[in-house]
Amino acid sequence: MRKLTKVVNIGKVKIGGNNSIAVQSMTNTDTRDIKKTIEQIAKLQNAGCDIIRVAIPDIDAANALKEIKKKVNIPIVADIHFNYKLAIEAINNGADKIRINPGNIGGTDKIKIVVDAAKGKNIPIRVGVNSGSLEKDMLFKYGGLTKEAIVESALKNVSLLEKFGFYDIVISIKTSNVPLTIDSYNFISEKVNYPLHLGITEAGTLFSGTIKSSIGIGTLLYMGIGDTIRVSLTGDPVDEVKVGRQILKSLGLLNEGVEIISCPTCGRTKINLINLVKEVEERTKNIKKHIKIAVMGCAVNGPGEAKEADIGIAGGIGEGLIFKHGQIYKKVPEEFLLDEFIKEIQSLLEEDHK
Repeated sequence: MRKLTKVVNIGKVKIGGNNSIAVQSMTNTDTRDIKKTIEQIAKLQNAGCDIIRVAIPDIDAANALKEIKKKVNIPIVADIHFNYKLAIEAINNGADKIRINPGNIGGTDKIKIVVDAAKGKNIPIRVGVNSGSLEKDMLFKYGGLTKEAIVESALKNVSLLEKFGFYDIVISIKTSNVPLTIDSYNFISEKVNYPLHLGITEAGTLFSGTIKSSIGIGTLLYMGIGDTIRVSLTGDPVDEVKVGRQILKSLGLLNEGVEIISCPTCGRTKINLINLVKEVEERTKNIKKHIKIAVMGCAVNGPGEAKEADIGIAGGIGEGLIFKHGQIYKKVPEEFLLDEFIKEIQSLLEEDHK
């Protein structure tokens, strides 16, 4: 059962409550390079990203937001560290949300200025606390990096906003340690009703980062915790979106697009299954409707083990079987199998559309 949190609007996207889990990513372009940033945002949006964060390291980056916002129609979060003036400029230039750590942008007077500006534009603030920015007094109090230290730090920062009557808050408490992140989010979910943004910070490369993020984010979502997610990978941020959406699909939290079932191959496989799966994935990647496709290596693992698929193929010697809902539909020579399979997928989609 998903924990229902407060609904917060980030531009046109609603998070919290019964709203869908939003997939986020972050540009890795220089925000001051308006053209490249817009181009990357378009790629991320095409990949299925719901909310995009951009770095605001200086005033030029904050001013660039104004031009970027004119060319995109996806909510943009401004990532701010230390300088409250950058938060103000980002808000004035159209940011749909700002991400700050209230404790590191100055005294309460500066926090109030940021809060008043956010209130004036009706935009939320994400309080971001991670293991690398935890206050020394918290580490000393709890004898190191613990869930108690992380959560107390987050709640302390949240209270700085609540003090001035601000409650459009989203919280993130990421660490690079998967069990600690899970424990911390579980702990804070019992204490607040604000939407939680999930992620494993500095997760690593596409390979290792995908595994760590899938375990951490997936576990929390399965526990009913979390309202937005970001898979942090060292590489192309488009991959972050792909992995994030796949995590949601795997848990049944995103019922759109293609879900591919494929076997791991074995000595019975008499067809180039690895290439076949890659081709099917590539040629079906733009399908928006939810459809389950099976690509199996032989008749043993075909219609039987993949009978829950809407449509599938099973390889044979020089030919393949196309099956629908576990029932064999036709045999096709191997050289025509892929093209014929794609035709049948399109036909199935057209039938469902009627």
